[in-house]
Amino acid sequence: MNLKKINPKLQQALIENGLTEAPNVIKEGFGIIKSGNDVVLIIEDKKEQKQAIAISVIQRLEKAFMLSPRALVIVEDKPEALLMEAVFKELAKYTDLRIFMTHDKTDLDEDKNQISLGIDVLIGTPERLSYMFGNAGFDVNQLKMLVINDTDELLRLRHDTRLHRLSESIGKTQRLYISEQETERLEFFVDKTMLDSYWFSDEESLDEEE
Repeated sequence: MNLKKINPKLQQALIENGLTEAPNVIKEGFGIIKSGNDVVLIIEDKKEQKQAIAISVIQRLEKAFMLSPRALVIVEDKPEALLMEAVFKELAKYTDLRIFMTHDKTDLDEDKNQISLGIDVLIGTPERLSYMFGNAGFDVNQLKMLVINDTDELLRLRHDTRLHRLSESIGKTQRLYISEQETERLEFFVDKTMLDSYWFSDEESLDEEE
């Protein structure tokens, strides 16, 4: 994929999956995301949304490190969690990154045990992750990225309280929000949870939001 200074192991997986040409929104936002800035990507295609998230996270984390999760990826429900996990495992297969997925139907105790063994990327639903980080005492000091897929849809489904709570509990870390469309609801959430943000869309890059 034609992205500047991309991780060679990630590049190898992308090429094997036929992903040789980066969509404009990923190409334009890649450098900004790689630098650790807060970014909002407006992407209509569901598959490209997941690819953009996996590419961004794998590039930032690069390799396994310590025990606590370094990237938290929030998705709508169980089917989306399974799909996101599959994309991550395919694109991270030449790295040693540890990917783990949880949702409202998984066994909570087993999830806690697995996470305690050490993971890098934790994928999950708003309700499960909100409970885990609010009640299980997970260490958030190692988190480098908070990623929310379908952000506007999750807000529409009234997950805003959980998302705000998670954001506040995590504190200062890079935030990456993916949404199918730009809405007032999304803009309000961004204003509340990001200090400075860069917006990129399928059609054109948007001005930096203050």
